[in-house]
Amino acid sequence: MTPAERLSGQMPTDTDIDAIARRTLERLPSPFRESLSDIVLLVEPVTDAETARGLGLSHPMQLSGLYQGVPLHRQSVSQSGTLPERITLYSRPIIAEWQSTRFSLEQIVSHIVIHEIGHHFGFSDDDMHALEDSIE
Repeated sequence: MTPAERLSGQMPTDTDIDAIARRTLERLPSPFRESLSDIVLLVEPVTDAETARGLGLSHPMQLSGLYQGVPLHRQSVSQSGTLPERITLYSRPIIAEWQSTRFSLEQIVSHIVIHEIGHHFGFSDDDMHALEDSIE
């Protein structure tokens, strides 16, 4: 938590996290920004236990973000009938991380959003870091 955030004494809301995530998306370089127009962005308090278990996690609080969809490099023109791609941010784990680190809420949320976008594009961790560096 940054000193300014500590002094404000206010807990971030799901709306705050959503606004940071959307600003992150707006700052992405072209053509990435344009390629994400159909992705649904959601903020929920915490994932369900079944999803956490399915990802090999022992507790839902271990998940701060999740991309659900077919990465671009695996999509096909013959693909139909699929749900819209989604990025879900989980506010309780995000806030817990924010409270326990020196990083600002904006840094944490932006990092998670970029990571989940990276899954959409089929990026490696190095590619995700390069994309994150390009918007700072």
